Amino acid sequence: MNWSDQTRAIVATLLVVIYLVMCISIYCVQRRKQQWAVRNAAALIPAADGAQPWLIGYASQTGFAEELAWNTARLLHTAGVPTRVASLSAISADDLMQAERALFIVSTYGEGDPPDNASLFASKLMNAKLALPHLHFGMLMLGDSEYAHFCGFGHTLTAWLQERGAHPLFDSVTVDNADAKALHDWQHHLSRIAGTSDAPDWQAPTYQQWQLVARRHLNPGSAGNPTFHIELKAPGEQATWEAGDLLQVLAPADQQRTREYSVASIPADGRVHLLVRQERHADGSLGIASGWLTEQAALGATIDVRLRAHSNFRLGDNLHRPLVLIGNGTGLAGLRSHVKARAANGRQRNWLLFGERHAAHDFYYRDEIKAWQTQGVLERVDIVFSRDQTKRIYVQDRLREQAETIRAWLAADAAIYVCGSLEGMAGGVEAALTDIIGAAGVEQLIAQGRYRRDVY
Repeated sequence: MNWSDQTRAIVATLLVVIYLVMCISIYCVQRRKQQWAVRNAAALIPAADGAQPWLIGYASQTGFAEELAWNTARLLHTAGVPTRVASLSAISADDLMQAERALFIVSTYGEGDPPDNASLFASKLMNAKLALPHLHFGMLMLGDSEYAHFCGFGHTLTAWLQERGAHPLFDSVTVDNADAKALHDWQHHLSRIAGTSDAPDWQAPTYQQWQLVARRHLNPGSAGNPTFHIELKAPGEQATWEAGDLLQVLAPADQQRTREYSVASIPADGRVHLLVRQERHADGSLGIASGWLTEQAALGATIDVRLRAHSNFRLGDNLHRPLVLIGNGTGLAGLRSHVKARAANGRQRNWLLFGERHAAHDFYYRDEIKAWQTQGVLERVDIVFSRDQTKRIYVQDRLREQAETIRAWLAADAAIYVCGSLEGMAGGVEAALTDIIGAAGVEQLIAQGRYRRDVY
């Protein structure tokens, strides 16, 4: 094809514009990260010479507990109370032995387990025979009362501290699904510690009304519940997020409880994409949020949403590492956003392991995945359809089959991201990894930030 000089000039101009936009976007992201780091660092500066800092430890799976920990530190620091903030797994036995006062902000993973950034603390320190009669502590527990073991890890940690002789400063505060009243109670305790009564209320980000602009049924004829590709458009200026983040949705039928969905797109797509399986109860009624998104809301309707940073599932330092992406069902959403982000940054050492029921109906984003393979964005793809053969096989089974390959990728400094169902898949994957590299190897991956999960 012969191009005219004018056509070449237009193409060259467009390439320059695209390059500049990418550079500006990268600069803005880095600038926001630097500003966040500066604000957080300010909370670590001792406010009085020789004063013993308060230890603020957090256990956070989706980032909310970590956010509250920094809010807590800033409030105390403003009042002249020095602080030190750290994830529980970054807290040593010596830290606890030397601390006189501590505040713990902890969430619960699954049915009573510690979040990933508290797993080393739970497996090592909580099995150590420490004496902590000098320690006075406050406890903020985050959870969801729909789970059987509501705030399970927070209760376990509280009991452990008291068994070691530590003294509670006040009754533990339990927060059900970000309940505003409970958070206000925590602030009240902090105000007493800080000696002030005029601390500003922590206002959760307000919900925005986004437009439902696309909905596509992905698995007609499936033995499982209907699954939909959903697209939502922000009002006004384009919203910003990172691969791995979450979208919180408020359905009209239940304005007090949010539902969280893994975002399946990146800002360059111009819209937030979700992968939503329609829930249907035994009585035939639809799930509140999934029913609203997949059936009850008409195209063009406004949906109350807010973006939520999921720091533990973002790429962060793992952007430059090889990436093993493991998931099942609608967990493909979180993995899809990472593949898109990696492709945009020219990172091609990506391995996708994904499981569903039947290839004929449940191969979500088939054409897209095939295209990524052809383009070299996905170096390796293993798709497992559990019911396409007599013996059911799952993602964790394929993982075991590929033990040598997994070891080779990890030896090349790969990181592992898992997204999907907590029951069955996530536990099965961890068991398989433990068989392949040992419990110490899994602990090391967690400590290095190379094993991250977004499971539900």
